[in-house]
Amino acid sequence: MHNLLLRQNRNYRLLFTGSALSNLADGIAALAFPWLATMISSNPMHIAIVAFATRLPWFLLALPAGVITDRADRQRLMVGADIIRLLLSLGVVGIILGSPALPLAEDSTLRLPMILALASVAFLIGTAEVFRDNTAQTVLPMLVEPKDLESANGQIWSIEQVMGSFVGPPVAGLLIALAVPAPFGFDALMFALSAWCLWLIAFPLRKEIRVPAGFLSEFRDGLRWIVGNTLILRLAVMLGILNALHTMTLTILVLFAQEVLLASAFGYGLLLTAGAAGGVLGGLVCPAIARRIGNGPSLLIALGIFPLPYLVIAGTSSSYLVATALFVEMLAALLWNVVTVSYRQRVIPNTLLGRVNGIYRFLGWGMMPLGALAGGWIVSVAEIDLGRETALRLPFLCAAFGCGLLLIYGALKLRFPRQGSD
Repeated sequence: MHNLLLRQNRNYRLLFTGSALSNLADGIAALAFPWLATMISSNPMHIAIVAFATRLPWFLLALPAGVITDRADRQRLMVGADIIRLLLSLGVVGIILGSPALPLAEDSTLRLPMILALASVAFLIGTAEVFRDNTAQTVLPMLVEPKDLESANGQIWSIEQVMGSFVGPPVAGLLIALAVPAPFGFDALMFALSAWCLWLIAFPLRKEIRVPAGFLSEFRDGLRWIVGNTLILRLAVMLGILNALHTMTLTILVLFAQEVLLASAFGYGLLLTAGAAGGVLGGLVCPAIARRIGNGPSLLIALGIFPLPYLVIAGTSSSYLVATALFVEMLAALLWNVVTVSYRQRVIPNTLLGRVNGIYRFLGWGMMPLGALAGGWIVSVAEIDLGRETALRLPFLCAAFGCGLLLIYGALKLRFPRQGSD
């Protein structure tokens, strides 16, 4: 059935391919940006600034992006976002070529200016990503039948994990070893190919043609819908906390890998790849799990797993155990994503899908920059009294505690309608 959908639906195949290419670029950037930041500075707050800038657009722009997605030509919006990311990736190449030899000395006066320049480009790339990703989720129901949504989402999540986390990070490590600007030049090529695939999609005409009622009025329509749907609202807030905790640990993971695990860029890429393997497996098996046991039990299983990988990482210095923990974490994350994304796509009216998705993403992704700053702040403060290594472990303990609280909340508050009624 999975292969049949790809073979028979050309438009979905092009969307799938575009997602694969752009997520390969994202996966390379996910390693290349923080690794480049560590070549400029080892200060955890400097690393956090770059991570903060990357995720800040989800806080600032997710809401207007939702309204714009429902108003604009969704195809042009996605193509334009990829072209902008192409140009910005080339901009990073320019920053590297115009800088002194890396890594910079600890007393270099260029550390902060270069971190701020890198953060500025990361913010702009993140801005394009907000529009591209929000729009991509809203177009899937236009290209596949409702009965195929779980399978289509599972396939797309799987390819995003394969390319973004399985292939991308080790490729980034190899490219950095070849030349520091190489991963960013490669990203530019991937964004160009992704834009081309999206441009070739023959989108069906949108049937809902209406006179724009004004930005605030349209936003209120989306806000009214999500506030009236308690389950969707709770899922959005829970996702926000989960993502903040994940970003807090991911921000510090690059320093943890370098200083505790003694990993090279390629070794760090392999760690992220191990996590992606869990995502790949999750994309393949989680739709079947959700269909068999239902949405509610599936989410409780995911919530029950989330604290465990953080506890393992906090207590080990073994690369193998860290890799296993990241594998399990991504497997649980895919179970959460397949259930919640498919449910949203099914119950949110298409005329409101962009706006409600934007509000959902604002709540679900808007807390990520705060998580990034929290990770850098925790390490900076804790290392004064606890030492560097203990401080690097502390964000993982905090994340485990937070996920434990979410498990309790989910067990008490998450109630899905019967499977046949939505």
